[in-house]
Amino acid sequence: MIEKHRKTPIFPFTAIVGQEEMKLALQLNVIDPKIGGVMIMGDRGTGKSTTIRAIADLLPEIEVIKDDPFNSQPLKTDKKETEFIKIPMIDLPLGATEDRVCGTIDIEKALTMGIKAFEPGLLAKANRGILYVDEVNLLDDHLVDILLDSAASGWNTVEREGISIRHPAQFVLVGSGNPEEGELRPQLLDRFGMHAEIRTVKDPSLRVKIVEERTLFDINPEAWIEKYKDEQENLKKTIINAQTLLNTINLSYEDRIKIAQVCSELNVDGLRGDIVINRAAKAYTAFQGKTTVSTSDIEKVVVLCLRHRLRKDPLESIDSGYKVRKVFEEVFLS
Repeated sequence: MIEKHRKTPIFPFTAIVGQEEMKLALQLNVIDPKIGGVMIMGDRGTGKSTTIRAIADLLPEIEVIKDDPFNSQPLKTDKKETEFIKIPMIDLPLGATEDRVCGTIDIEKALTMGIKAFEPGLLAKANRGILYVDEVNLLDDHLVDILLDSAASGWNTVEREGISIRHPAQFVLVGSGNPEEGELRPQLLDRFGMHAEIRTVKDPSLRVKIVEERTLFDINPEAWIEKYKDEQENLKKTIINAQTLLNTINLSYEDRIKIAQVCSELNVDGLRGDIVINRAAKAYTAFQGKTTVSTSDIEKVVVLCLRHRLRKDPLESIDSGYKVRKVFEEVFLS
C-alpha cells in the first residue's frame, strides 16, 4: 500500500554551507515578520530554493482551526476543533493568474443562492507562513504590487461584480532572482525589507564540502536529517526564544538618531529604511539572547537593510554595500 501524504525529506538548514547573508536575513524575518520580507539576488544554482525550504521546515508547528482555508489562529473563546500544522511554505509559480494568487468569488452561487462562495488563492494558503516567489524579477509588476500590498497590510481583498471578500494574509514574502535576467523596479525593490546578495562559492575546498554534503543527503536523507537533529533543535529553540524576547529589546535614542543620520546621508527616500534597520537590529539582538542593541548588532544588519534603497548612478562602479558600510563607519565609529 502506498503511504499517503508521504513527507519529502528537506535538507537541514543547519547543514547548509556558506551563504551566511541569506541565512541571516531569513532567520531575522521569521523572528520578526514585520521586517518586510527578503529579496535574494544571485547566481543560479547557489541554493536559494533549498535554503528557503529549509528555514520553513525548521520552524515550530502552529495551531490552526481544523480545515480552515486561512490557517486561522484559534481564539480562546473558540469552541472549534484545532490542529497543529507545519508553517505553510507556498511557492508562487511565474505563470500564476491573479485569481490563482488572490482567490476568486463564485458569482453564480452568489447571485442564485445568495452565498459568498470563495475559492481561496495562494495568499490564503500562505497566511501565517512563507510565500516564496522564485524569479520575482520576471513576475508581472501588477502581481508583485498585489503581493507587496498584502504582505504590508496583512490582508487580501477580492472584489468582483460588487461582491467583496477580505481575509487575513500575513506572511513572510521571500523573492529570489538572477540580476542578469532583469532587475526589479526600484519602487518595488524598496518595498522588500532586506536584500541579500549571494554569489557562487569560489573556494575549492568549500565547493567540495557543499557537493559532498548534498551527495550524502541524497543517498540517505533520513540518516542525514538525524545527524543534524540536535543542531536543528537548538536553532529552533533560539528562534522561539528570540520571538519571545523581541518586545523587550532596548534600542537607545542615540543609536536611533545615528541610524536616521546614516539613512539621511545616503539619501534614502522615505523612512522605510530607518524602520527596517530598527526592527532588524532588535531581531538580531534577540537572536543572540540579549536585550540591548549594540553598535555591532546594527552593523550586522545595516547593509542588508539599505543596499537596495540607494539611488543608482549608472556610471558608478562602487558597490552599494561598500557605500553603506563607509557611511555607517563615519557615523557610528568615528
